[in-house]
Amino acid sequence: MHRRLFPRTLALVALVAAAATAGAPTATAESPTPAATRLNATIDAILADSRLAGAQASVVVKDATTGETVYHRNGDRRLVPASNTKLLTSAAALELLGPGHRFSTEVRTSGARRAGLVSGNLYLRGGGDPTMLAADYDALAAQVAEAGVRVVTGNLVADDTRYDSTRLGPDWTWDDEPYYYAAQVSALTVAPDTDYDAGTVIVHAAPGATAGARPVVTTTPPTRYLKIDNRAETVAGGATSISFERAHGSNTVVVTGQIALGTAPESDWVSVWEPTGYAADVFRSALRRHGVRVLGRTVLGQPTPEGAAEVGRHRSMPLAELMVPFLKLSNNGHAEVLTKEIGRVLSGAGTWSAGLTAISEYVADAGMDTGTLRQRDGSGLSRRNLIPADEFVDLLTAVRDEPWFGTWYAALPVAGEADRFVGGTLRSRMRGTPAAGNVHAKTGSLTGVSGLSGYVTDADGRVLAFSILLNNYLASSVKTLEDQIAIALASYTARSVTGARVAPPAAPDAPRVPEGLECAWVKPNAC
Repeated sequence: MHRRLFPRTLALVALVAAAATAGAPTATAESPTPAATRLNATIDAILADSRLAGAQASVVVKDATTGETVYHRNGDRRLVPASNTKLLTSAAALELLGPGHRFSTEVRTSGARRAGLVSGNLYLRGGGDPTMLAADYDALAAQVAEAGVRVVTGNLVADDTRYDSTRLGPDWTWDDEPYYYAAQVSALTVAPDTDYDAGTVIVHAAPGATAGARPVVTTTPPTRYLKIDNRAETVAGGATSISFERAHGSNTVVVTGQIALGTAPESDWVSVWEPTGYAADVFRSALRRHGVRVLGRTVLGQPTPEGAAEVGRHRSMPLAELMVPFLKLSNNGHAEVLTKEIGRVLSGAGTWSAGLTAISEYVADAGMDTGTLRQRDGSGLSRRNLIPADEFVDLLTAVRDEPWFGTWYAALPVAGEADRFVGGTLRSRMRGTPAAGNVHAKTGSLTGVSGLSGYVTDADGRVLAFSILLNNYLASSVKTLEDQIAIALASYTARSVTGARVAPPAAPDAPRVPEGLECAWVKPNAC
């Protein structure tokens, strides 16, 4: 933990405190100012919305500098936080691994080597990198060829032993398993594009040449690891209704429905069964392209022997950069990889248990009362995660003193900012309001669960830390209620009161997203 306040930071804190208090009426918890009373009444009115009838709502707002409570309702109540859980995981990763932490993927050889012949195995050793693309495996294969390797008499061994072999969170629901936002976790994997959804493939279906023909199905990246069961049909006209479903426990993707002649291809992101084999298939194809023949078979899950000679290496972007796709797009795979990486680095065990223990110890040091919460995974997919809003706000307040805080704050989604890698899951929300370009916060969504936790600067220039957790509602979405609260906070001033009428602020409609999903989990991106 780092608790140093440098001179510039001290000056900023002083300026913010002065702005927040100059000309403002004083108040106590027993005697709030009229402005504070109005703000509380406004938030109360928002939470009285009929969409929350019978639901649970918890909202906590504090001055991030002084710790003064601005609003509090049910802050000690344990609620399911969904992807707000990533606040704990990301903060712990930056502290325990460091902003400069990188993942390495290596290629090594065992046995005798003479000229271009290796009398042994070729090892592809995974280091957990969730950003490995097919192009990176191609570059690794080029390094092997440049090292003079032409023929390997043994096997291609895919070494994923940096982490354990548990691929899915123990509490994740089975019906999420085929979808890319619940992809299997491995230390050796592939992402299909620069959203870096590791362990997934993009499947495309284009119209066939004539009506009645099967659509043309391809994948990104090209791979033989998937089997395509194409039952779809090209039609002369009408609506396109293509569906891609991977059968449980297999890599068979069933394509059904219809696609009209002359229309653009349809695409979807599909998780693979056993991403280690997927990575090995992509790498083996790259080796062939570069003139490297492996005579043996592909073997999964065996460790690289000590002393094996390195013939290729790829290093990931630093963790500080990875925070952007991780938090902006609410990438579940990144959260789980970082959890296992924390466990591996700190205790030598690349497991959920080891990682979560280390995360718990860090957030306890940061001021969270870990006796009041439960964290079961890194991403928030588990419904057994239970975290009070009070504890989120305590974390949000504490980490502002950390040397990596600027990196973390910038990586949070920003309300109303159209660029996906700035606005992230908030880019279509709160546009044209005082919260736009102001609110930096983590979203969270599961069926019947919504959350928004982060920072907002009020009209007096005061930085507020807030957490909004909503559970057990039956409406399709309550995002606009979160937005109304954030807008009210961004508009709040302690200096004056403009009338006694209490009316929740208007919030633009949030994007239409299937119930229980983050907008960034809907491909193509829905936010």
